[in-house]
Parts: sequence; structure tokens; C-alpha cells
Amino acid sequence: MSKDPAGPQTNGTGTAGVIARPPVLFLTALLLGLASDHLLPLPFAVLSVDPVRWTIAGPLIVIGLALAAAGIRNFSRAGTPVPTNQPAGALVTTGIHGWIRNPIYLGMFLVYGGIGVAARSPWILILTLPLAITIRYGVVAREEAYLERRFADAYRDYKVRVRRWL
Repeated sequence: MSKDPAGPQTNGTGTAGVIARPPVLFLTALLLGLASDHLLPLPFAVLSVDPVRWTIAGPLIVIGLALAAAGIRNFSRAGTPVPTNQPAGALVTTGIHGWIRNPIYLGMFLVYGGIGVAARSPWILILTLPLAITIRYGVVAREEAYLERRFADAYRDYKVRVRRWL
């Protein structure tokens, strides 16, 4: 992947200052959902037939893993760290990032939803909304502000060309 030469790249060590590492947020929501299923069970009749459930859950998980892996591979090839608590080394705008700005997070949401369907967990699925709001405002908004500071016009141009989610 390439660094975008159109925009300035500072040598600062600033980070996005997200509220928590995204995998921790997803894992927390998943564990809260499973605990809620145990403490306050709700019916999950919609997808109770195993072949239907796995026909939905399986592709969600596989596509999610593929998206996340493609995003991580893009970052690795560009020599920029994936963890949000490290400074970005490059603005990655090619590969999967040429189609979607947040393939790793979208992949994590698909895996999360697939696990919720596979586990027949209404609480995991219910917690998708608060998780999405947390990721959007506590992670993505902060990352976008950081990337605008770090890469200026190059990032603003990228935002205009490529959608955040799909």
C-alpha cells in the first residue's frame, strides 16, 4: 500500500485518543450479551432452525473475517500499525481501503452479528446498536479527527471519495 504523497505527513506521536481499543469494545458487548442471555433470557424463535441459523451466521462470520483480514493486511503492507493507541504511519487509501474506510470495524460487526445469530442470542443482537454508537462516536469520529490533523487535505480528499462503511 502506499502513503498518500498529496498530503503532509507529520512525525508527531499523537494518537486518535479513542475511548477503548475496538476489539475490547466488541468483546465486552459479546460477554455482556451472553451474560444477559443467562440472567434475563429472551426467546429467539426467528432463527431457531439450525440450517437456517448457520446459513446466515456462517457467511456473516466468514465475510467479516475476510474484511478484517484484508484491512489488517493493507495496514501491514503500508507499514502502519493497526492498534489505535499507536500513531498512524501512513494514510492507506488503496486495496480494500479504496472501497471502504473502515473494513476492519465492518468485519468485526459482521463477525459479532454472526456470533449472535449462531449463539441464538437476542441480547448480543440487541447490544449491536449501543455498540455501533460507541464505535461510531467513541472510536471512528476520534480517528477521523486525528487523521484530518495528521494528513490534512489528503485525508479530506479520501473521505470525499470513499464511504465510511459501505
